[in-house]
Amino acid sequence: MIRHICMFTLKPENKEQTIAEFFDRAEALRKIDTIKSFQVVKNAEKTPDSNYDVALIFDFDTVEALDFYQKSPQHVEFGKYVSAVRIQRACIDYKF
Repeated sequence: MIRHICMFTLKPENKEQTIAEFFDRAEALRKIDTIKSFQVVKNAEKTPDSNYDVALIFDFDTVEALDFYQKSPQHVEFGKYVSAVRIQRACIDYKF
């Protein structure tokens, strides 16, 4: 299995509204059938400001399944949105 974790720091303007929209738009990714486990999370309140704001945590059977996800129209569209509202991104893909 491959776990894909992608974290984002969002622009400060209207951050709570952006987080809500991030969650709404991420739901479109759920339709991609190569995703075996799907979590969209936000940073807990009262934690350090240096933490990322939101993260995607997805599991895939193989690297090829992850690659299919990354090239899917839903992911490409979501990526365009996220690029417009983020300041920073960090990602890791690992076997478990």
